[in-house]
Amino acid sequence: MLRNNGSLQNIWFSKGMQAISGTVWGSTQNIKHYFSLKKRNDALAEENHRLRLKIAELSADAEQMPELPEDGIVEGFRYIPATIVKISNNTAHNYIIIGKGSDDGVSKGSGVITSQGAIGVIDAVARRHSYARSFRNHEMSISARLGKRGAVGPMSWDGFSSTRAILREIPLHVVFEKGDTVYTSGYSSIFPPDIPLGTAGEAKIVNGATYDIDISLFEDFGALRYVTIVENIGREEIEELEDAL
Repeated sequence: MLRNNGSLQNIWFSKGMQAISGTVWGSTQNIKHYFSLKKRNDALAEENHRLRLKIAELSADAEQMPELPEDGIVEGFRYIPATIVKISNNTAHNYIIIGKGSDDGVSKGSGVITSQGAIGVIDAVARRHSYARSFRNHEMSISARLGKRGAVGPMSWDGFSSTRAILREIPLHVVFEKGDTVYTSGYSSIFPPDIPLGTAGEAKIVNGATYDIDISLFEDFGALRYVTIVENIGREEIEELEDAL
């Protein structure tokens, strides 16, 4: 009716239809873009995993350029990329459900890491999923080193923040500065050495003998999605030796 009443109404009507069509088309494109993000993120996670393996190989032997191993094994550790299915962050005993299981080569006792830190330890494995005890758990600690060649002590969650931890039992004679990087020590049979964990902050003296140092973690547990499961190929042999003593 509007279009038939005159040229002015016809122009208004055409502009209105163009605006509606543009809005609908834009919304459709946004929806398509949203659903394509997961595929892009999954691809980025796989690429990050391949780059992590390559870096590990080059760090082991800087003078060689070896081919990327198809089995994901570097320096005695097997690496398996995975996605978090569910994560608990609001209790004293937090956990992570990971979308890889025994069908993918995951085994109990493996570590869970990212490029920003050590995230947890696998406690139970099903065919397609795994249950990991999160680092944000009062029952878990990580052997950590203050700097690449500094003192080693247990590092545990501070019990409150998603980005804070405490490095304990550092001798008083150890010299360090705020901002020094803390790494995995490599003394554990679970995690490989030299994974950056966070930076040193304030310290306090405990019992007149050691420091407790506040650590600002690199990884924010409130924003986790992609992880890598890491298995020490020689872990069972190490544990057998320890049990025999």
